[in-house]
Amino acid sequence: MSMSMPPEEGDVHTYKRTFTTEDVRQFGEVSGDQQAIHTEPDEDGRLVVQGLLTATLPTKIGGDLSYIARTMEFNFHQPVYTENAIRCEWTNESVEERDDRYTVTSSVVCTNEDDETVMEASINGLIWKE
Repeated sequence: MSMSMPPEEGDVHTYKRTFTTEDVRQFGEVSGDQQAIHTEPDEDGRLVVQGLLTATLPTKIGGDLSYIARTMEFNFHQPVYTENAIRCEWTNESVEERDDRYTVTSSVVCTNEDDETVMEASINGLIWKE
């Protein structure tokens, strides 16, 4: 996928997703994280979404931007539950142009349906020029 516009400081990208019980079960199989909170529904029939599954929200945006992450730091503030829509907002904090690439530092904030922050991230990486 080719990049249409060069990245710029202040660019904001958003993605919204609701994780399902099946998503959590499949990620548990792949990752090996089979804690009870991820396999046994609570009194409302929900599972807690694995932190690293929640962290796939910015990786979707990064993929859309052809962004190659070098470092990713996550802060998980509170549980994410299945069937709760999570909104991920990615902001380019700094962009430096090089001969063959853009070096980009981005911040990410993910919120739940009650507009509470569930996860924040800082990501450093690059986007190759055409």
